[in-house]
Amino acid sequence: MQAKQVQIDHENCPVCQSHTKLAFNTVVLKKYKVEYLICSTCAYLFTPKPYWLDEAYTSAIASTDTGLVKRNISISAKLASILYFGLHESGKGRYVDIAGGYGMLTRMMRDLGFNFYWEDKYCSNLLAQGFEYRKDSGTCDAVTAFEVLEHVTSPVSFIESAMLEAGANTIIFSTVLYDGLPPDPNEWWYYGFSTGQHVGFFQKKTLQVIAKKLDLNLLILNNIHILTKRKINNNYIKLISSEIFSRLMCYWVQFRLGSKSVSDHEALVKKAI
Repeated sequence: MQAKQVQIDHENCPVCQSHTKLAFNTVVLKKYKVEYLICSTCAYLFTPKPYWLDEAYTSAIASTDTGLVKRNISISAKLASILYFGLHESGKGRYVDIAGGYGMLTRMMRDLGFNFYWEDKYCSNLLAQGFEYRKDSGTCDAVTAFEVLEHVTSPVSFIESAMLEAGANTIIFSTVLYDGLPPDPNEWWYYGFSTGQHVGFFQKKTLQVIAKKLDLNLLILNNIHILTKRKINNNYIKLISSEIFSRLMCYWVQFRLGSKSVSDHEALVKKAI
């Protein structure tokens, strides 16, 4: 099948409004030939006006995302350690996982004892039903957004709006960063051209520019990143969010907070009566 050619004029960077140049052309969803641009200042790599997104999101979660379960297991442990030992008073705040997918992370965090809620405009809540976030639930101490930022066309506005709507002073998110020149389109799996859902990619300096624009402190932890109004001890947060420490400490956190598995069950049963 011949790729459909769509000509797009180059535009300024959505992150810092600087000049952009062509990085490469490629085929998305096996039929649309589109341009990817790179910012000359912050190195944000993106495709402008991704007109195919409605088609890409006929299924909110791509069937090719075989790492979803493993990723959530790792993230839940690291997140528990960060929230309990690092950012928010022994994890006793309120939190919302935006673009929370099937609700797996929300359910896992509640099982560890955290007061987590779910929100997603495009996906059905299968695993955390009854714990959907609403504004009348109250403000949140932190917003989480895992594997989301590469899906949005205006990352600065997305972060700002997410924190404002939840009344949060922190957002914890994940995205895979690239270094140097844009990775080869034929070699970097994270582009996800076959599903068409990833439309923007970041370097460390891209996140630094976002932090400066929003007057937030930035901490990069491998593929998990924190933007916060709080003062943070970088070395300490890096230690407690390490794979080994977090895997061990999540059991301690669950013991100290007390799992919500049973209490959530009882609340849902009572609500159904």
